[in-house]
Amino acid sequence: MPNIKSAKKRVLVTERKNAANKMKKSELRTQLKTAKNAVASGNASEDLIKDTQKKLDKAAAKGHMSKQAAARNKSRLAKAAKAAK
Repeated sequence: MPNIKSAKKRVLVTERKNAANKMKKSELRTQLKTAKNAVASGNASEDLIKDTQKKLDKAAAKGHMSKQAAARNKSRLAKAAKAAK
């Protein structure tokens, strides 16, 4: 444990940020899983797919995932939705 006041503060701030980032990543994974399951079952609405793609773009912009990973997930989701129609 740090002894200096500023180092103690950095530990607390880091813990808060880690918790927030973990929550955002978990939320994103849940949204992606929901969209994939909806497409697989054949009852995915365009709103759900667009909302998921929007969340992927926001996550990539904020650094929660890489831009390539977001693009790959968006592409796979669109391809699956098109095949399901």
